[in-house]
Amino acid sequence: MRIPEKLKRGDEIRIIAPSRSASILSEEGVQIAKEQLENLGFVVSFGKHVFEKDLQNSTSIQQRLEDLHEAFADKHVKGMLTVIGGFNSNELLPYIDYELLKENPKIFCGYSDITAIGTAISTQCGFVTYSGPHFSSFQMKKAQEYQTHFFKQCLMQEEPFELKPSEQWSDDAWYLDQENRVFEKTVWKMYNEGTASGELWGGNLCTLNLLQGTEYMPSVENAILFIEDDEMTIPETFARDVTSLLQNAQSIKALVIGRFQRASKMTEEQLLFILDKHPLLKEIPVLYDVDFGHTQPMFTFPLGGEAQVDAVNGLLKLMRF
Repeated sequence: MRIPEKLKRGDEIRIIAPSRSASILSEEGVQIAKEQLENLGFVVSFGKHVFEKDLQNSTSIQQRLEDLHEAFADKHVKGMLTVIGGFNSNELLPYIDYELLKENPKIFCGYSDITAIGTAISTQCGFVTYSGPHFSSFQMKKAQEYQTHFFKQCLMQEEPFELKPSEQWSDDAWYLDQENRVFEKTVWKMYNEGTASGELWGGNLCTLNLLQGTEYMPSVENAILFIEDDEMTIPETFARDVTSLLQNAQSIKALVIGRFQRASKMTEEQLLFILDKHPLLKEIPVLYDVDFGHTQPMFTFPLGGEAQVDAVNGLLKLMRF
C-alpha cells in the first residue's frame, strides 16, 4: 500500500460530503471547525455541492462524485476531510474514477459511513486512507486536544508512534451543548493477551460489512482488525456482524474494538458473551473500549496501513501509515 504525502502547514484541505450534507451543521459549527483547522495551519476550501441537500440530507450521486473527483484532480488540494457520516457513501463506489484517484493519491479522512468509500479507495487504488475525525468533529471544544494530537500524529508525520488512551471520554450530544458535558475515566481493556503486527483494516463494522461480496472488500486474512459500531446497533446485531466479518478469513492476527455508545445497550457482560463464542479470539490479542468510533475523543488510524498490538501492556503502535 502506498502512503499519501503527509500534510503540512500551508496545505489546502478540501471539505467534501460523500455522505450527508454540510447543510445539517449550524453556521456557527462550520465556522468553529474551519477556524480550528486554520489554527493548525491549513487552508480550508469546500466542494461545490457540500451545502446542498436532498430529501435524505445528502445530494445526488453525480454531485458527490463531482466534488470527490475535483478534489483529487486539483493539484492545490493535499487532503480531504468528509463533512460527516450518514448512510449512503457506498452508492458512489461503482462510479468513482479510480484511475484518477490512483494517479493522485492524497489524504482522505472520515469515519462511520465513510468507512465504505475510504475502504473502496484503498482496495481499488492501493493507497492508505484514514479513519478519523470528520470536518464536523473539529467543532468539538472539550476533548479536542486528544483528537487533534493524534490527527496530527497520523496525518502530518512519518515516524511510528504509539496510540495511547485518553484521560477521559464522553458519550454526550456535545454538538448541542458544548459546555455541560459528562466525562468518565478512560480504561482500555483486554479480553485476551498477546502481541501481533500486520496490515490494519476496519472502521465502522456494519458499514464495512456492506462491502462483502464486492470488489471493494479488502482481504482481512491475517489482518489486524479495528472495528466499532454506533448507537443504532444492539448486542444481537453486533454479534452477527462480527461473526460475518470473522468468517471472511481463516485467521486474523488481532482484534481491537472501539468504545460503544450507551444507546446501543452493549454492556461489558454482553460484549464478553459475544467474544466468548469465537475460539479464535481466545488465541489472538483482543482489546476493547478503545478510543475510536462514535464516542469522544477519537484517534486516527490508517486503512491498509501497518500496526502493532500489545494486549499485554494495552498498547497500540502505528508502524506504516
